[in-house]
Amino acid sequence: MTKTFLQFGCGNMGGAMLKGWLAGGIAPETFTIVDPYLEVAPQGTRLLKSVPEGEGAFDVVLLGFKPQQLPDAAASVRPFVGPNTLLLSILAGVDLATLRATFPDTGAIVRVMPNLAAALGKSPIALVGEADEAARAETDALMAPLGQAEWLSGEDQMDLVTALAGSGPAFVYRFIDALAQGAAALGLPREQADRLALSMVEGAAMLAAASEHSPGELARRVASPGGVTQIGIDVLDADDRLARLMEDTLRGARDRSAEMTEMARKAG
Repeated sequence: MTKTFLQFGCGNMGGAMLKGWLAGGIAPETFTIVDPYLEVAPQGTRLLKSVPEGEGAFDVVLLGFKPQQLPDAAASVRPFVGPNTLLLSILAGVDLATLRATFPDTGAIVRVMPNLAAALGKSPIALVGEADEAARAETDALMAPLGQAEWLSGEDQMDLVTALAGSGPAFVYRFIDALAQGAAALGLPREQADRLALSMVEGAAMLAAASEHSPGELARRVASPGGVTQIGIDVLDADDRLARLMEDTLRGARDRSAEMTEMARKAG
């Protein structure tokens, strides 16, 4: 696939992507990781505390540090990007214009929005970039071991997709926790409620992923008129409370992502 891969930063998200790539069969020796805080890297990869000396451009460079570190890190990254480099960025809020202004000599630039399920090959991955057909194909091949990649029609969608696919797991975790909390309040031991809620959501997600039907249709099929499930759904749907809650949740996360984008532009 790729000959040389330089990863700047290997925190939670960068580490999850690295695990997914290695599990997907990409050779460990492909990766050079620059992270001053990482003590141990996967066997076979090269871990450095600072940038390598005397090396030119890499085939793929991943920006995996915190977005606010870009102005300080840019000078260290520039020697390793060139006209044939595919620059991948998981920096939330840092738009393509800022990336191009910061790294004018790089080839293709692609913003990548995965989540931590990339380690399991189960992440939704939003993509948007300045990339020709060859660079898109290379990006698709790189994302395949990490999950389901989706190219967005425009960068203006990235803030909303960040809220949905990037922040979404946290919202699901809170929903699982709320289910268990509700069951505990009604009489189940909390640890047992946690186990049952987690197992239920895992199974439901797997069934939904394998089904030809939409989640809404699956909910309708599970519920019998006047039955136990329908009564619960009626509570969720009363006054569109669940739909409005999710819309408000995504709006808040989307707007914060947009604020971070604006701050990154000003910092750049």
